[in-house]
Amino acid sequence: MEIGEFIRMMDTLASPALAEEWDRERIGLVVEGRKDLERICCALDATTPVIKKAIEHRADMLVVHHTPIWDAVTSFRGSLAMLLRDVLISGMNIYVMHTNLDHARGGVNDVLADLLEIDSPTPLSLGVIGECGIDLQEMADRLGCPLRVWGRPPLPGRLAVVGGSGFIPDLIGEAKTAGATAILSAEVRHSVARSSPLPLIEATHYALESPAMRVLSQTLGWTYIEDIPYLQTWMPRNSGAD
Repeated sequence: MEIGEFIRMMDTLASPALAEEWDRERIGLVVEGRKDLERICCALDATTPVIKKAIEHRADMLVVHHTPIWDAVTSFRGSLAMLLRDVLISGMNIYVMHTNLDHARGGVNDVLADLLEIDSPTPLSLGVIGECGIDLQEMADRLGCPLRVWGRPPLPGRLAVVGGSGFIPDLIGEAKTAGATAILSAEVRHSVARSSPLPLIEATHYALESPAMRVLSQTLGWTYIEDIPYLQTWMPRNSGAD
């Protein structure tokens, strides 16, 4: 496949126009390499282990959710320089689909809704909402990560799901207005948790967004590269919790 054809296909799957305004310059082809694509790899993040594995696979293209270049760059130094050096030497392209995939039909939040058996999900301004028929233990099992729970979510129940960092006060308020009895997302701030009108279910960022990239890889016949962050949770011996 020629790279122009690939980009047109990706635009059809998740149009860059769907991306949040702040994110639009980070969408699409962010590192240009070979023009002809035979082997395509996919991952959530363009980390050093992912780059090395993609090069081992002799990938012509690496599709990721999170760009390796977040901010405007005036110099390449340190870990970013090392990472991009290997990419450029290999001739591999990097293509990013971030918030456009969050909003796309069949994207991050739709895949999560399927995984968690959310019945008749309807879109929020970001994420989806619907009736969730599983409990917290089953949710943790399906996501494959520990859950931190703020409050007492009545599950099964009406759940809002937002892939990524979705604990935003306005979005929590929108979910409550839409009838949610809890919201699932990642990376809650203390002040938000303490003031939230809804119970919050906090998963890891990776667990919420990687399922969509796996599904994309399976659907299109790409090679998915797993790179789960190493996480440990230490509990106090006497927490005083219920």
